[in-house]
Amino acid sequence: MLFKELSSYLERLEKTASRIEITKILSELFKKTPANEIDKVCYLVLGGLAPSYEGLILNIAEKMMFRVLAKAYGKDISEVVKTYKEKGDLGLVAFSLAKASAGKLSVTEVHFELMRVAKEGGEGSQERRVEILADLLKNFDPLSSRFASRIPVGRLRLGFSDKTVLDALSWMQAGDKSFKPLLEKAFQVLPDIGLLAREVKEKGVEKACKAVIPVVGIPVLPMLSQRIKSPTEMIEKMGEVDVEPKLDGLRILIHFVRGKFVKAFTRNLNETSHMFPELTKINKFVNCDSAIFDCEAVGLDEKTKLMANFQTTMTRRRKHDIGETSKNVSIDFFIFDIIFKDGKSFMDRNYLERRKVLEETIKLGGPFKLVPHELTKSPERINELYKKRISEGYEGVMVKRVNSGYIPGRTGWRWVKMKQGEEAKGKLADTMDVVVMGYTQGRGKRVSFGVGQFLVGVKDGDKIKTTSKIGTGLTDEEFRKIERRLKKLRTKNKPKEYEAHKNYTPDYWVTPSLVVEIAADEITKSPTHTAGIALRFPRLVRFRDDRSPNDATTLKELKRLFDLQKS
Repeated sequence: MLFKELSSYLERLEKTASRIEITKILSELFKKTPANEIDKVCYLVLGGLAPSYEGLILNIAEKMMFRVLAKAYGKDISEVVKTYKEKGDLGLVAFSLAKASAGKLSVTEVHFELMRVAKEGGEGSQERRVEILADLLKNFDPLSSRFASRIPVGRLRLGFSDKTVLDALSWMQAGDKSFKPLLEKAFQVLPDIGLLAREVKEKGVEKACKAVIPVVGIPVLPMLSQRIKSPTEMIEKMGEVDVEPKLDGLRILIHFVRGKFVKAFTRNLNETSHMFPELTKINKFVNCDSAIFDCEAVGLDEKTKLMANFQTTMTRRRKHDIGETSKNVSIDFFIFDIIFKDGKSFMDRNYLERRKVLEETIKLGGPFKLVPHELTKSPERINELYKKRISEGYEGVMVKRVNSGYIPGRTGWRWVKMKQGEEAKGKLADTMDVVVMGYTQGRGKRVSFGVGQFLVGVKDGDKIKTTSKIGTGLTDEEFRKIERRLKKLRTKNKPKEYEAHKNYTPDYWVTPSLVVEIAADEITKSPTHTAGIALRFPRLVRFRDDRSPNDATTLKELKRLFDLQKS
């Protein structure tokens, strides 16, 4: 497929707001795309080059793209900057400067060149990047230039995500969304949208999805907890349960192949192996050749040897001087589940079976520990264990249904968390992870901060809907920190996935990237917030760099919290 043809579809997608129409356009595109190119098409329509877990991004700054456009079209860089100030969009700048061309480059050729740019590194890499991109743009027609110039700076966003692509793959084969459950289940186990699309194109949905099992080295979407107000309701909904302490660490899945590698992936599929050099010791403590373990990495206070808080654990994310950081913040790995071992998937096995396999596999020692647990059918015992774990310094307890398989995401009443404060009526059951959508300029005392308030929202399908403005709960340094981060994410136009009432238009929109954890006193109905409900007295708890917008609290979860506070 020519990139020119793909660009015509991108133009149609850009002009369309209707979710169903977007799905139909994508399905039409996928039908026309050959099997050997559909993976690349899927990555490109989502504004990327590869599955997210590979961490392969172009990350080209706007200033560098000014140089690229100037070189490609033989213009002075000042002219490019002037045009950008007028149009506010690099794609429109490229469109206005590009000359008529046959546009004979294929999707595969364009993808290859962009991959070259992404992989360039070392001395002189910036100049090589500029050269490759400029040569690429020279061969484009204006429409192709428009979209190709947005991809390197991460500005292609067309207002849909992987989920819509899965819908489109169902439409491609069935003409409706009937295959969506199968595709979603397969994607949770193998979250590579391009690879899955290629398998579907070659084998059909049913055969492709049936063959999917966990692959060591490719992250699996983790199983997540839900919220239930009381232990009595937990037992009513879940029957016999297993109760574990809730840890305040970084959730990671450890992927291990003896003699080859050990990797760690977070719940948002980012590889964080560099954070945990201790993982290389796991060879001594496992009785298998390959496995995928679910665990919580928890930092330890070097003086007290007690569990440190989440922020302390996250100091490990620094890529430089990790050896020194490791000395200051040691890590224990609390393993609580196993989903794959020596070629066999255990995702369909119930919790007790998986726990037995886990205990047979892990040889305790060093930083590797099994999370303690206790089976019960008693609401009173859940309360007792909850109070015991709080007194021991844990966040609370995790309550798990024993007859449940390992089901990625939040489905059914399988895992439930009970944190401090959840036993008190009239309080919110939990904090929320929300997406920062934009911010207002600081005024008065906050002029020096750069940020006065920031607008946040929750996920509703592919959309992000507003639920609050936050201007409290931050220290002076946190105000300055969030301003530094948001300034890099600013965009002139409201992202397509945002839904916001005109009353909540910020001074600056930002691309959906930053997730923060917030607390609030109450949830109320709202006629103006697009979520339909609002948070009273919201305040920042912490930055959630371990989570992406896809991991943010959903509108469905927020409504559940609204109902819980009334019970």
